[in-house]
Amino acid sequence: MKTIILNGSPRKSWNTAMMLKEARKGAESAGAETEYIDLFDLSYTGCRSCLACKRKGAERCKCFWKDDLSPVIDRIFAADAMIIGSPIYLGDVTSQVHGLIERLHFCALSYDDYSNYFSGRVDVGVILTMNAPKAYFDLAYGQKAKEMEQVFKALNGSVEVYACCDTLQVNDYSRYNMADFDADHKKEMREKQFPQDLENAFRMGARLGGGR
Repeated sequence: MKTIILNGSPRKSWNTAMMLKEARKGAESAGAETEYIDLFDLSYTGCRSCLACKRKGAERCKCFWKDDLSPVIDRIFAADAMIIGSPIYLGDVTSQVHGLIERLHFCALSYDDYSNYFSGRVDVGVILTMNAPKAYFDLAYGQKAKEMEQVFKALNGSVEVYACCDTLQVNDYSRYNMADFDADHKKEMREKQFPQDLENAFRMGARLGGGR
């Protein structure tokens, strides 16, 4: 079993990365081979609409653009599971995750009848991190989570979304102009809630890494 893990955050050691690294541990505990990639280390854009993937006789489910993302897309389609994480910026996932979604989805989409060229199965876990509380996520971002589920169903597997909410943004709030946030509350959530989030990320990795 192969699980590919993609960090869509520019921060390599903070909330999203910590959640994904726990998910990786979970997948490995279930016997999966894992690969961890920081998307911000790669040089790529969203879909260029070159239409090379739609040419007659072209290999299906392959992005032909020559950059750092195309081989990653190949490895996603060859995996048994994918776990992707992103912080929420301005109410949405990062631009790197959007670019990946465009490229991954488009090269598997038929323009003959809008069916799916991909015939394999990749189970998907999505981890979203945000400083907003869970109640606000349910109210404002619940629909976005459902949209993410629909996008990744093109990989023909199960899709689960986990929201890690009310996160600690920085260790020392006094050094920043961030007066709207209650530093004491954020630290309390870090001590009480975040360990539970990490455990849930581990369990997600174990489920997906073990083939459910």
